[in-house]
Amino acid sequence: MGRTIVVANQKGGVGKTTTTINLSASLAELGKKVLVVDMDPQGNTTSGFGIEKDDVENTVYELLLGESKLEDCIQKEKFPNLSVVASNINLAGAEIELLGIDEKEFLLKKALDDVKENYDFIVIDCPPSLNMLTINSMCAGDTVLVPIQCEYYALEGLSQLIHTIDLVRERLNSDLEIEGVVFTMFDARTNLSLQVVENVKSNLNQTIYKTIIPRNVRLAEAPSYGLPITEYDKKSAGAEAYHLLAEEVIHRGEEEWQ
Repeated sequence: MGRTIVVANQKGGVGKTTTTINLSASLAELGKKVLVVDMDPQGNTTSGFGIEKDDVENTVYELLLGESKLEDCIQKEKFPNLSVVASNINLAGAEIELLGIDEKEFLLKKALDDVKENYDFIVIDCPPSLNMLTINSMCAGDTVLVPIQCEYYALEGLSQLIHTIDLVRERLNSDLEIEGVVFTMFDARTNLSLQVVENVKSNLNQTIYKTIIPRNVRLAEAPSYGLPITEYDKKSAGAEAYHLLAEEVIHRGEEEWQ
């Protein structure tokens, strides 16, 4: 049975979408079968994989509203071992349209349960807010991966996110765990980045991944070409970092693996 990882942080600009795209691509490159679900109406994960989001007929929106089945929404093997369920701006209206629907928090979970055994990993990109789309993602997930940007306000809002995860665990999905925290946009030239890492480590009682994602020009360029970093520049520092993160994610919980 595969693992469903929700990539969430209600702060925007922390490397959430970059992490979704490149962690997924790195897992696929390591031979794992991966399904990426874009739950963000901005659809940046979708376009980051080279999919023209406005041309997609069946997206997460149609899936949640029951207008299409999951198999019709999956863009199969966009890259080797990696398939995508796309999103676009239509999804922004889903929250209102889902009002009054019974068990609306579990719509994504019900859809993914049918295909979970076909994949080693399902990775879900959430919008930068704690709304119904994020709750749906957390109800479908096994773990939540939290990207944190190495900046002054890194911890701001994190307690709120952890509180939301605790509430979901308490009321909706008792199996949900925090996968861990991953630092992004690390700049080794600044004391601030180092201070943020130390500050979070001392204040956060959570798993923190050893791999730190550097601030990297090639990582920033890749989405405009519709390519994950594994395809755009495999030898870049960004590609190497996400490869190491993927190895850590695969071996999570294995004490003998270091």
